[in-house]
Amino acid sequence: MKYAVETFDLTKNYGDFTAVDKLKMKVRNKSIFGFLGPNGAGKTTTVKVLTCLALPTSGTATVAGHDILENPNEVRQKIGMIPQMVSLYGDLTVKENIHLCADFYGVPEDLIESRADELMEMMDIKYAENRYVSQLSGGMKQKASVVASLIHQPDILFMDEPTIGLDPTTKRILWNLVEELHSEGRTIILCSHDMYEVELLCDDVGIINNGVLAAFDTPQALKDAMINEQKNIKNSKRSNIAKIVEEIQKEATPEESAAYDKITDHVEEENRDTRQLSVIISNLNDELFDQLKNLSITYNITKESSGRITLDLLDSDESVTEVISTIIMNNGIITSISTKDPSLEDVFVKVTAKKDESGES
Repeated sequence: MKYAVETFDLTKNYGDFTAVDKLKMKVRNKSIFGFLGPNGAGKTTTVKVLTCLALPTSGTATVAGHDILENPNEVRQKIGMIPQMVSLYGDLTVKENIHLCADFYGVPEDLIESRADELMEMMDIKYAENRYVSQLSGGMKQKASVVASLIHQPDILFMDEPTIGLDPTTKRILWNLVEELHSEGRTIILCSHDMYEVELLCDDVGIINNGVLAAFDTPQALKDAMINEQKNIKNSKRSNIAKIVEEIQKEATPEESAAYDKITDHVEEENRDTRQLSVIISNLNDELFDQLKNLSITYNITKESSGRITLDLLDSDESVTEVISTIIMNNGIITSISTKDPSLEDVFVKVTAKKDESGES
């Protein structure tokens, strides 16, 4: 099976409102897929339809190789769902909730105990197995919810904001679990607003906006595409302004022409392609700082007391190499280095900021 999930013009209307609009999406089998979107974009509705909690208005989808309309029960047997709001019974213990889920999915009686113990140990919730869910903290409830969702060993796991409100330690436990499940060959569909979490875990990312898939690729490819788009916009702006100034200068006096040249130079400077580089040099001194400042590729440089310098460089393939070479040739010791590129959050904001047909943002 090539795709764990595939949608075919999937549409969901609520009266006159179209929540999901002829969605075409493919989630690779055995991958971690980040499904992103702003509130009201159609993300939750899509997940409800894919998990057979709502019927589509038109179109369909296959989940784990089964059509959601023709074989919904087969779909339910193959999926697990970790909701944002824990849906366990508060008047039952952790263990009772897990056993209840196991019974619902038809897990053989002789496997329930051992499987539940293994999962509770993995999620570090075994010590609370006999406590009522209503007595648990938010993080403990989420751990118990994860165990209940995995008790039937689903092929595909939907996770809706699974780490919201969790402390950093519990978050990492859950991240490690996601990676372990992935290594076992399961498909994970992660809905999250935590862009760091998505970049850390996901193989592919889909961003839904106004009910349609607005962007789809690997996290790095989406960021690279934004870099290229920014360069193209700057180049286009420079070219257009240069053409306008050139036309004006044809009828300009020498004095006016000189003034227009200054405008062109200013536009070039404002829209030049730059790359920001941050470096910590443990033995930074004034001589090395001046050497870096005087490089032809350096537009600006600032220095922190910690030994960190931040450089605005000409955006070329050789710029970073030239800076590193200069540091090494002057016996500088680099302890940290990074470039400032667009983040997945930048991509998300750009993609979802596009106006809808009504002209509203």
